[in-house]
Amino acid sequence: MTRHYDAIVVGGGAIGLSSAWRMALRGMHVAVVDPEPGRGASWVAAGMLAPVSEVHYGEEPLLALTMASARRWPEFAAELESDAGAGIGYQRTGTLVVDVDDDDRAWSDELFRFQCSLGLEVERLSARRVRQLEPNVAPGVRSGMLVAGDHQVQTRRYVTALLAAAARRGVEFRRASATAVDVVGATAVVGVHTDGDSLTAPIVVLAAGCWSQSIAGLPDGVLPRVRPVKGQILRLSGDVSRPLLQRSVRGVVQGASVYLVPRADGTVVVGATVEEQGFDTTVTAGAVYELLRDARRVVPGISELALTEARAGLRPGSPDNAPMVGTTAVDGLLVATGHYRNGILLSPLTADTVAALAAGDEPPPEMAPFGPRRFAPAGRS
Repeated sequence: MTRHYDAIVVGGGAIGLSSAWRMALRGMHVAVVDPEPGRGASWVAAGMLAPVSEVHYGEEPLLALTMASARRWPEFAAELESDAGAGIGYQRTGTLVVDVDDDDRAWSDELFRFQCSLGLEVERLSARRVRQLEPNVAPGVRSGMLVAGDHQVQTRRYVTALLAAAARRGVEFRRASATAVDVVGATAVVGVHTDGDSLTAPIVVLAAGCWSQSIAGLPDGVLPRVRPVKGQILRLSGDVSRPLLQRSVRGVVQGASVYLVPRADGTVVVGATVEEQGFDTTVTAGAVYELLRDARRVVPGISELALTEARAGLRPGSPDNAPMVGTTAVDGLLVATGHYRNGILLSPLTADTVAALAAGDEPPPEMAPFGPRRFAPAGRS
């Protein structure tokens, strides 16, 4: 059976779902191809919207992109909640960054100076002020920084809302695996083959995360250069009437970063490892131990919480760990992948970029440096 659409999105994570929803809002008939939409890396993610506290040296262009997307989040969240008829747990509580010894304090002092040089909104805090804001941080914490502009969203509620809003706007979900993109004359897409159907459309959006390079049918040099980066993450449950934390806390423990993200239901999300292990999603005892060890150095009270879940997800990493969003050498083929650790944060801006390109409009200028053609081409998998 062949079905026709205005656009087909390959991949049902936060990027693919938000792009499908935004295209549908423009009146396009859209299909999403994914065997389990919403259940990939987005389901595992902690949901920190943290462009400031996660900034690194040499990533100033990426910072401009993440800040631009962060500015879209309040309106984007409100519109999504209205369209889906459900909340997504978007909170503007900020992030508290703490360091637990003198070496880590020296590192965070350097980070603070770098953030200030970029004009970012950060406030250096004494140890006493840190404990006033979060009484349950460890007594030995040396100092901290408050990043008021960093927010968070409950990712599972977020992707569930995206599914509902997209369906309400007429998006169809083909719960199958995309086996190939159909290309005519190696120059233009005409559809997508799945393991059950053939779908036709003049526009195909490749948003399959780290699996985007494994889609068959495309000419050599078109597939995005993307790889899986494993991240293990924990969920702990506590007493909702006595929350352990009021805001996200990121700790620097002997040079390593660990974060704790509290939820309104008493859950605390602890993460996350960064591992170059290919397509491996095994949860390892070592990673669980190290996450709990470092988190306990920051907030000792987590020892009293119940460990309810340990999961591993695969982030899509590009050669420079920045997203690849835009047109390709094949007419009608758009790429939206490679978001690495910023997929949830960048989903509003990415979705608006994809929707604009699909409609033939000018995309947001902030995305211009992050087109997929900036890298040497990858061969066909």
